[in-house]
Amino acid sequence: MMAASPSAAGGFTVSGLSVRKSEQIADLIDLFSKTQYRAKEVSPRVEAIEKRCLELFDRDYKYSIISNYSGEVCGHYPRQIVFLEYESTEVDRDRDRFESTVQISKLQDLVSRSKMARCRGRFVCPVILYNGKHICRSATLAGWGELYGRTGYNYIFSGGSDDTWTEPEEVPEDDPAVRNGESQLFDKVRGHDIKLLRYLSVRYICDLMVENKKVKFGLNVTSSEKVDKAQRYADFTLLSVPYPGCEFFKDYKDRDYTAEGLVFNWNQDFVDAPLTIPARFSQNLNIDWTRYQSWDLVEQTQNYLKLLLHIINSDDDSGLLVHCISGWDRTPLFVSLLRLSLWADGAVHANLEPAEILYLTIAYDWFLFGHMLPDRLSKGEEIFFFCFNFLKHIVSEKFSAVRKQRRKNSHFKDSDFTVEDLCRLRSRDRGSITSLSSDFSLITEELAGASCPNADPVDLFSGQPQASSGRKAPASSPPMVSWCKQNPLDETLSHPANEAKSSSSSSSNQSDHGITRSGSSPLAVPTRGCSLPSERQARLEAVREIFLAAYSSTVGLRSSAPSPSGAISGLLEQFARGVGLRGSNAIV
Repeated sequence: MMAASPSAAGGFTVSGLSVRKSEQIADLIDLFSKTQYRAKEVSPRVEAIEKRCLELFDRDYKYSIISNYSGEVCGHYPRQIVFLEYESTEVDRDRDRFESTVQISKLQDLVSRSKMARCRGRFVCPVILYNGKHICRSATLAGWGELYGRTGYNYIFSGGSDDTWTEPEEVPEDDPAVRNGESQLFDKVRGHDIKLLRYLSVRYICDLMVENKKVKFGLNVTSSEKVDKAQRYADFTLLSVPYPGCEFFKDYKDRDYTAEGLVFNWNQDFVDAPLTIPARFSQNLNIDWTRYQSWDLVEQTQNYLKLLLHIINSDDDSGLLVHCISGWDRTPLFVSLLRLSLWADGAVHANLEPAEILYLTIAYDWFLFGHMLPDRLSKGEEIFFFCFNFLKHIVSEKFSAVRKQRRKNSHFKDSDFTVEDLCRLRSRDRGSITSLSSDFSLITEELAGASCPNADPVDLFSGQPQASSGRKAPASSPPMVSWCKQNPLDETLSHPANEAKSSSSSSSNQSDHGITRSGSSPLAVPTRGCSLPSERQARLEAVREIFLAAYSSTVGLRSSAPSPSGAISGLLEQFARGVGLRGSNAIV
């Protein structure tokens, strides 16, 4: 095990990881687990988190601020919404040589005008800048119920958990006069939404809803671009990629945090959104999309992430919007995975260390954008934990958005990590509970940039040309491939018997070729033939281990039944001890 040593900043590090930074992550998660963020009710601790986020963005980007100081634009968006303009260098930090094509004053005006178009006022917001493209997040489109009486709608939709409410207005939807007025209102507010999307150069819209429209108490309380009757969004490329909502993650928790073999029930009455992907995307990823309803949670998340990475690497300069219903559960899951995956490639936030990128994505993507962690924890809907524990499933180069030889200089230095250390790292994470317990050592902050000596780089987008800044894609939507719900009997008959597999074996054998998942522990890292981790793998494993240590010392795992040999509890306790965190909560 790597010994503790004095740190450059004073104090000591354990396995190279600053205890102070570990405690910052733990303090953040502790506050997050007990506090629901609201822009109009900000404590000094939240102000410190906001300041820290701006400092971390400033390491790599020139940015402007979209003002939301009192929540006037959106009550559960950050008070200082960061608009990333371009990547900055040390020279450019003091001498701006570039001018953003987006004027912040115009952007602020478009945001204010368009917020009514989206559920809960959660407008299209740029959050990641990658190769000059904006990756955005939002809620889905608001329906007539919200537009005619937003506050009453919020009460109905949230089950009484929103800020202010009034009784919903009685609106006879079948009245022709009302329908005419509704059409005019939709033209206006969705027109502003479309202007904002175009101003941000967003072309691709990825909808994670499993419904075409969200229904509460028999009312259509939200809509979506894919079912807009006037086809106002026809010029955009719409992707329907249905993904289970936060309620499904109670099943994940109840299965002792094991996602392998956990398959969503697509035959529920409210599930009516088919998987619909443009042919040019669906045909180039070596994924059998027709089988999406048989995928377990691991394989489904992996394949959707591959799709999103493929989209942002398409040969145009168009941006991407990702949204679910409210935009605060499934949306931050994929935004966070995208940010971390791109960071692991050195493509975004190149100057941030593992603890820093983890702090940024928890604080900004989850906490300040309104994820209701206290409520989710009380219900056992642990989608937040799933996100960071899932990093072990995307360490492969198959998830890399850029070729190795074209990656930017990373923060990790070869001289900081020896081959012996790398071998120790691999031997620790074989998926065996015994090896994890007996040979535990935490990844250091600065890992080596070493890669497997005999492994050729694998490009996720093989056969696809690299992104070209000079090529514009046509405005019209491309041919689409759609898959709908299948009758279980038809599905059985449509696949040969020798292809039939249980969801568990499908997960472990099919979703990640060349990788064997251990079913012994939900914390075990998938093993692969190569004995040395790639830089990408080392980075993501570092982030995951810092998270597990901080989560253990604050929230802890609440298994519905004791895990084998107390493995989950014991391993998390080791993570916490490995970074010097004390006072961990009981993990039951």
